Amino acid sequence: MADASGHLPGDPIWTAIRAEAWSEEEREPLLRKYLKETILKSKRLEDALSLHLAAKLATESVYPMILQALFDHVWKESSEIGRAIRADLQAIRDRDPASRGFLMPFLYFKGFHALQAYRVAHWYWNQGRQLLAAHIQSRASEMFAVDIHPAAQIGAGILIDHGTGIVIGETTVIEDNVSLLHEVTLGGTGKELGDRHPKVRQGVLIGAGAKVLGNIEIGAGAKIGAGSVVLDAVPAHRTVAGVPARVVGRTEEESPALDMNQQFPHTQTEGSGI
Repeated sequence: MADASGHLPGDPIWTAIRAEAWSEEEREPLLRKYLKETILKSKRLEDALSLHLAAKLATESVYPMILQALFDHVWKESSEIGRAIRADLQAIRDRDPASRGFLMPFLYFKGFHALQAYRVAHWYWNQGRQLLAAHIQSRASEMFAVDIHPAAQIGAGILIDHGTGIVIGETTVIEDNVSLLHEVTLGGTGKELGDRHPKVRQGVLIGAGAKVLGNIEIGAGAKIGAGSVVLDAVPAHRTVAGVPARVVGRTEEESPALDMNQQFPHTQTEGSGI
């Protein structure tokens, strides 16, 4: 049952977001109305997210209230998505030093917004409402400069840092606890049909500007250096870099995505091709 302020107990991330909003309301009076309308009037994280995303993705012909109802329907039908939203927020809080809590990424981090818009589009895609899914994806791409195909399969605890220029193709699979920096492409080679995009296993860190192309597997706990072009499978717990990418060593962490350490091994232990 909600308390006098409309807060529902048992959701520590939403509790933290509301507490941060109350604090910022006092600290930054210019944003008082915005925080009240966006956060403090909502009873649940999902309610606030529907309101916030709908305002960003609405058009003259698809009004905010229509989108809000579409988003609310998805949250109601899929508790799994609710858990993924919170895992994504926790990932940002844990891995991104710019996050400063949960409120700032919830309100302003477009990688998070694009990912949640994808989760809604993916649900409608799987319900056979593919044109609606494509509409949501198209608007998210326009607003956030992040292009995620609604048919891609993406797990929870995903960090899309900065977001700008991210492209994730139709048959891509991304498992839990993966981190992607800006301008990463998970795409096809341009000559394949059908299942043609990468399969990224859990714990993988992909550096800024990396291009991973084709139906190849990036093994669990692998690390891909910034600016690399990856055309062949990457074994688990290996670091690859270069154009074309080659193995330059083993990863020093079990899950590079969680540590966000983009340095290469100090000594090159493997210099041959992948």
